[in-house]
Amino acid sequence: MQTYVLLTKLSPELAKQLKDRAKLGRAWLDQVREKCPEVKFLSHYALLGAYDFLDIYEAPDEETAAKVSMISLQNGAFTAESLMAIPYKRFLELTDEI
Repeated sequence: MQTYVLLTKLSPELAKQLKDRAKLGRAWLDQVREKCPEVKFLSHYALLGAYDFLDIYEAPDEETAAKVSMISLQNGAFTAESLMAIPYKRFLELTDEI
């Protein structure tokens, strides 16, 4: 499984619904689990800055990662980016190969 980082920025309308955040977040997570049962979430973070949320997860391929981003967009995200993450130790090994 490959590790991905999902960076999400909520739409302005959805960002105002702070009281409903837990319910909306649960609905999103339920949809991801239903549509992408092979995805394993490792960490969830709320952010203060350019993005509202950061989720670290494992998926078998980039198409599944794209689905996770699309489910986020379908549920009111203004932007949703899934980025492939390489463990730092492996990154250093790759630098030795070039």
